[in-house]
Amino acid sequence: MDAALSRALERVADGLVAMGAGNPGPYAACWADSADVTLFGAFGPIEKGHHAVTRTFEWVGSRFSDGEFVPRYEVVEASGDLAYTVGLEQGTVRVDGGEPQPITIRVTHVFRRIEDDWWLVHRHGDFPPPDQRRG
Repeated sequence: MDAALSRALERVADGLVAMGAGNPGPYAACWADSADVTLFGAFGPIEKGHHAVTRTFEWVGSRFSDGEFVPRYEVVEASGDLAYTVGLEQGTVRVDGGEPQPITIRVTHVFRRIEDDWWLVHRHGDFPPPDQRRG
């Protein structure tokens, strides 16, 4: 993995820690300032465009407190100016001021290399359903 992609993954990890504490700014700063960024969010929103996506992170972050999320990647791959990760984000957070609860989100991120740095351009997150093969 190239050093720039490693730094981008570190920024995302730091952003997820902040998001779990209720501060969406560092995660939002990982996103390309582009009209074609997209979000298929775990809490329901589907958004396109930098402003709409980062505004949604403000809403999501406002729901969290006293926690953090940690990415656990199953796959990290890059080819040319595109890269992607597949994995889980796990942590314990308060949602809407409730009791701390564990949360696991399945996440695919897509990155684009822009001027020698990597920026998020897509997120698809959801809550993993039970594996129906296991009764």
